[in-house]
Amino acid sequence: MHVIWLLLAVFSGALISLQARINGGLSGKLGDGTAAAVLSFGSGLLVLSVGLLLVRGARHGVGRVLRDVRERRLKWWQLLGGCGGATFVLAQGLTVEALGVALFTVAVVAGQVSGGLFVDAKGLGPAGPQRPTVRRAVGAVLVLLAVGLSMADRLGAGFPYLMLLLPLVAGVCVSWQQAVNGHVRLSSGSAYTGTFFNFLTGTAVLGLVFVGHAVAVGIPSGLPREPYLYLGGLVGIVFISVAVAAVQKLGVLLLGLCTITGQLIGSIALDVLWPHGDAEVTAVTVAGAALALAAVVLAAVSGSRGRGSRVRAVSPAVRRRAANEDASSSRSST
Repeated sequence: MHVIWLLLAVFSGALISLQARINGGLSGKLGDGTAAAVLSFGSGLLVLSVGLLLVRGARHGVGRVLRDVRERRLKWWQLLGGCGGATFVLAQGLTVEALGVALFTVAVVAGQVSGGLFVDAKGLGPAGPQRPTVRRAVGAVLVLLAVGLSMADRLGAGFPYLMLLLPLVAGVCVSWQQAVNGHVRLSSGSAYTGTFFNFLTGTAVLGLVFVGHAVAVGIPSGLPREPYLYLGGLVGIVFISVAVAAVQKLGVLLLGLCTITGQLIGSIALDVLWPHGDAEVTAVTVAGAALALAAVVLAAVSGSRGRGSRVRAVSPAVRRRAANEDASSSRSST
C-alpha cells in the first residue's frame, strides 16, 4: 500500500511542474501574474464548491472541521494551508516565464527542504516534533548549493536575481501547507474537505492581493483563448488532494521527498519536450537538479524511520473519528 502512495506522491509532484508551466503561460498571455494566480486558484475553488453541493460526506466534513475549531480540537491557523498554496501559485505566475520551469523548481526545492526542517522541528505536521539531524542539515545546505549551480551559466547583469526569492519562499510555504492540511484531513475525515479548505483560504488571499494590484496598475484587457491555460486549477485539485491524503500515510518528510522527485523529473521533461520562451535546459541545470535530488534523499534518509506513529500529535478523539468516518465518507451519496 505504501508503494502506491509513494507513486501517487511522485505523480503529484510532476503535476506541480505541469501547473507551473500552465500558470506561467497564462501569466504571459495576460501580462499579469497576479490575475493568473487568481484565475488558477479561483477555478479550482469553483469546481470544488460544485462538488461540495453534490457530495454529502464532504459537506459533513466541513461541519466537523468548523466544530473542531470551535471546540479547540483543531487550531484556527491550521485551516490556512491554502495561504501556502496561494504563495506558490503567485510565484508561478510571476517568475516561471523568466526563470523557466526547471530553475523555478530547483529554487522551490531549496525552500521545501529548508521549510521541512523548520516544520518538523516545530512539530507543525501530524507527526509532531522531529529533531533535525546532521544529514538533514547537510541536505538542506546541498540543496542551496544546487540552486547556485543551476543558475551558474545564467548569471549576468540581466539575470533576475530577486525573482529567485519568490520560489524559495514559496517552497517554505509548501512545506507548511502540507503539514497543516494533514490536520484538516484528520479532522474532517475527508481528503475532499481538506482540499476545499485549502482552495477557499488560498483564493481569499489571492483575491485580496489582486484587488490591491488592480487598484494600483489596473486589470488585464482580455482573456486568452487557449483552453489549456485554464486547467491550472484542476491540476492543482489533483495534486493537493493527493498531498492531503498521503501526508498521513507517508509523513511530511517522505511526502516532500516524493513530490520533489516528481517536480524535478517533470520540470526538466517539460523544458525539454515543451520548450517555452527563452528558458532552456543546460547541462548545468540538469547537474543542479541532480544535486538537489541527491540532497533531498540524504535529508530524508534519517527521517524515514518510525512512520508508524505519524499521527500522534493529533488529539485521540479526532484520530478515532477520522478512522471511523473515513470509510463512511467515501460511501456517502448525494
